[in-house]
Amino acid sequence: MTSLNLQHASLWQTRAHIRGRWLDGDNGFFDVTDPAGGGLVARVAELSPAQVRSAVDAAAEAQPAWAALSADARADFLQAWYAKVKEHREDLARLMTLEQGKPLGEARAEIDYAASYIRWYAEEARRIVGELISLPQNDRAGLVSYTPVGVVAAITPWNFPSAMITRKVAPALAAGCSVVLKPAAETPLSALALMALAEECGIAPGVINVVTGTDAPAIGEVLTGDPRVRKLSFTGSTRVGKALMRACTDTMKRTSMELGGNAPLIVLDDADLDLAVAGTLASKFRNAGQTCICANRLLVHEAVYERFLDKLVAAVSGMTPGSGFDEQTTLGPLIHRRALESVQAKVQDALAQGARLLTGGQAIEGQGCFFQPTVLADVNVSMQVFREEIFGPVAPVTRFACDREAVALANDTPFGLAAYVFGKDTGRLWQISQSLAYGMVGVNETAISSAQIPFGGVKESGHGREGARQGLMDYLDTRYTCLGNLIGQGA
Repeated sequence: MTSLNLQHASLWQTRAHIRGRWLDGDNGFFDVTDPAGGGLVARVAELSPAQVRSAVDAAAEAQPAWAALSADARADFLQAWYAKVKEHREDLARLMTLEQGKPLGEARAEIDYAASYIRWYAEEARRIVGELISLPQNDRAGLVSYTPVGVVAAITPWNFPSAMITRKVAPALAAGCSVVLKPAAETPLSALALMALAEECGIAPGVINVVTGTDAPAIGEVLTGDPRVRKLSFTGSTRVGKALMRACTDTMKRTSMELGGNAPLIVLDDADLDLAVAGTLASKFRNAGQTCICANRLLVHEAVYERFLDKLVAAVSGMTPGSGFDEQTTLGPLIHRRALESVQAKVQDALAQGARLLTGGQAIEGQGCFFQPTVLADVNVSMQVFREEIFGPVAPVTRFACDREAVALANDTPFGLAAYVFGKDTGRLWQISQSLAYGMVGVNETAISSAQIPFGGVKESGHGREGARQGLMDYLDTRYTCLGNLIGQGA
């Protein structure tokens, strides 16, 4: 089993957390492995469906008292949790690199990003305000107020094992909701460490519960079927998101879905190519290409096509794959062997259909799940790397001749999470950005996410928003109260 020397030993947790207690699993344990080295990292509690139901029980019992607290009290807890996360940034980052594989610098940045959501919603908790409506009758008034949805089920992915948790849990707590959190089986240690810090801050038992296990359908069945769970928030694949939405219909749960992407990055003929390449590198190869908003398809104007390719290949060839604990590493592993095989198959499909391999293209021999940083030229719309989310360090490049063609290629997908465009003509950039059927568009920038923005997509990339004011409203119900017979009722 892999050892990791933490400055704060209580952050190493392998048991689930329900009703303020750390629990072993009725179904034993499951293994968490290191994607960089292949070794065993930890054995984590495998919960039974009955234990997951007990987590819902705990959340349902704790929620009314949590909602009854003042906004200031909930904000104070979130501020304390934020401070704890920042204090233990290095330990949290090392845990993440161990179980997820991303370079330590990226892991540290994610902890900062995760903490920013806690701080943002600590502030937003105090800003839940209603309004008074003037009604047609002069003896009546209308009051609009907001109440917490209730118990929230949050299902989070492995690619951002800390930030995707705080992006859901922090606004839920700010709104007055309790939470049952199901982290990905590949990366449960980050979730359990965050829970340990929340417990240190004095969170009441049952307000946050963390359930762990590998039987996602069984756990999902409990969370979607229980009528006391009033909202489900999920980040993951479109296929699983659709299944969860269907399962939530019988109890009419509110859902937020942040699903798959197929982001285009458009490089216009007047673009600053160095800036475009830097943006591509930051977006496409961050987390080894395993992000939902990474540039999945590079669409480059024919006038700058070969020059862009030359610059991109030179930049990609300088990347250093390796263990995330090596400070020289710039590219970590894929999450598991299945992911490696999927990326390899997509590359082979592209080459079989005529794509040019400019660099990379193969799994790296040895331990771990490493794939060479890869650039494919002359990609067409029939290839899997164009039509499907790659989730790996592969940059497929397609040529276009005019703006209309670029927009058509960019929108030729059922997904609509993020898109990017690089150029210099402001009017042209505006027209293109407004023509892209995506929830988020970066113009001359690929680092578009922060706690202050409404993160989310359209079409089969999901619905709902995380972050910003909109992310808090997704955890609140709107209540209208009519105050009647107000004239003549006073003393």
